[in-house]
Amino acid sequence: MRHCIYPGTFDPITYGHLDVLRRAARLFDRVTVAVAVNPGKGPVFGVEERMAMIRPNLADLPNVAVTSFGGLLMEFARVQGADAIIRGLRALSDFEFEFNMALMNRHLEPAIETLFVMPNEQFSYCSSTLVKQVARYGGDVAHFVPPNVAGALRQTFAAAKG
Repeated sequence: MRHCIYPGTFDPITYGHLDVLRRAARLFDRVTVAVAVNPGKGPVFGVEERMAMIRPNLADLPNVAVTSFGGLLMEFARVQGADAIIRGLRALSDFEFEFNMALMNRHLEPAIETLFVMPNEQFSYCSSTLVKQVARYGGDVAHFVPPNVAGALRQTFAAAKG
């Protein structure tokens, strides 16, 4: 069985992430969404909250599982028995960072390939950072994230104001 890891902070998961995930689920027998424990990025949501926001959006993807990881991605991928890492590329500006990361990962674990997947162009400008900025100021993020995520963002930022 071919197995890939789709790593990310997913703070929060967006429709762009889900589009890349659906593409990966068609290409691989098993996909593991690996939510990064990365306190240095200052996530709005804890790792358990992020995983809980992802799971309801996977109901139609029986070959996809969600877990978390800390430390080196390639060590996690090796332990999981993964064949590949999937990374989404929204725009040319993502490429340089992702390219360098893929080269480092290849150095760390040559047997695991990195594949770049482009989301549908309607998601090319959407990022978790932009979604959080819009939500923080009360903007409507319904076009960018699933309903459960939009609700969590509203609740989080309403509580922060109150």
